[in-house]
Amino acid sequence: MSLHAALTRSFRDALTFWLPVSCAGCGVVDSDLCRGCRDALNARRIRRPIQPGLSVTSVLVFEGVAARVIRAIKEEGRTSLARDLAPALDELLRLSVSAGAVLTTVPGTRAAFRRRGFRPLDVLMRRAGWRHERLLRVARATDDQRGLGRRARRENVGGAFVSRPIAGGTVVVLDDVVTTGATLAEAARALRAAGADEVVALALADTPRRRSFEGESRVIET
Repeated sequence: MSLHAALTRSFRDALTFWLPVSCAGCGVVDSDLCRGCRDALNARRIRRPIQPGLSVTSVLVFEGVAARVIRAIKEEGRTSLARDLAPALDELLRLSVSAGAVLTTVPGTRAAFRRRGFRPLDVLMRRAGWRHERLLRVARATDDQRGLGRRARRENVGGAFVSRPIAGGTVVVLDDVVTTGATLAEAARALRAAGADEVVALALADTPRRRSFEGESRVIET
């Protein structure tokens, strides 16, 4: 761990000690996540196409409690909340990672790591009890995706990733939140270019009210 990351973590730990803890979902004091908000994180499968031949499966909708908890981890450094997202992530992976498949994640930027001092997907994976291989890396800098439309997002991340060589087979690639799917589509392109025969795209949470390639997200009851 870098000195900056260590100092960042120490500062956050100090704040946690001196300031009252509030529920990340509803704000009630003296609870990291209250029971009601924890119950709101129950998994339900959501699947939608993001480009021809590629769909993404998620288990949470990125709104309400789920969105606030994910933001609290990523933006406030409340990594202890990963334990509350772990059951949903574990269910997603158990349903989606077939025997023999290689599991990897969408890489974050160095700037994001320096700012946070950790990689959110790594924390979530560890809490869920899963390991993954680091196949992808960022090949070029991109702009912040927030506020960009579908075409702008696709152009922004085009060619952004490269992958280590892959000896065929299926690769499962995971992101934390999917909006238009441009980032996962670029990850899939890089993995196929490196030798993957098939790419399965997953995201912990799906952003609502966005048009996918063929229509709205579809909930699959399980």
